[in-house]
Amino acid sequence: MTVNWAAFTEAEPDLARTIEERFGAFTHHVLATLRKDGSPRTTGLEARFLGGELWLGMMPNSLKALDLRRDPRFALQANPGEGQSMGGGDVRISGRAVEVEDPEVKAAYGEEVEPPEPFHLFRTELTEVVRTYVEDDKYLVVQVWQPGEPVRTIKRT
Repeated sequence: MTVNWAAFTEAEPDLARTIEERFGAFTHHVLATLRKDGSPRTTGLEARFLGGELWLGMMPNSLKALDLRRDPRFALQANPGEGQSMGGGDVRISGRAVEVEDPEVKAAYGEEVEPPEPFHLFRTELTEVVRTYVEDDKYLVVQVWQPGEPVRTIKRT
């Protein structure tokens, strides 16, 4: 089961706000895709939350775009920032990326984001959202959300 960003935001508004703030703190993040041979590829990426969707835009024929066309599974990790503070925690989003070919949708995205032309545009379908952070300098807290399930919170000392 997958859902878009709007469905996640409706199901878990507080966690969604925290995730968006973490991604909004920096421009570049890390995208993991799968190569032809199944091994992982990580690359930098700008991600956008617009109109209830999480969008991934890419240069034409970039390896990450070709990877996603072949196998749509991805993981996206927010830039942790400098030092060791990781304000707001470590956040990751996993799912499937669906390429958008509709010229009107791409044009609307282009007006909002102004990417270099031409570009690949992918809409995401989420399978998991994870936030990991330290609470009270004592506990490692992991929040895991999957479609159709409430957030599971695990605390470790």
